[in-house]
Amino acid sequence: MKLLYFAWVRTKTGTGEETVSPPDSVCDVADLIEWLKLRGSGAADAFSDPSLIRVAVNQDYVELDHPVIAGDEIAFFPPVTGG
Repeated sequence: MKLLYFAWVRTKTGTGEETVSPPDSVCDVADLIEWLKLRGSGAADAFSDPSLIRVAVNQDYVELDHPVIAGDEIAFFPPVTGG
């Protein structure tokens, strides 16, 4: 599973991307976020309020209950505003 982090999510996690193999108990985006929070203080800070994070799985915006599987590309970023 490839994870991509953008903007302040990248700053807080300390990386722009990584490849991970979460445990079998990670079935959806919410589970993935909870698992990521356990991996260190930067991730715990970045994901402390999941409502502030937008998520895309395989380049499609999804909700926290969207399933994830090995081989997915998952991007995390703050909400985008335009003008």
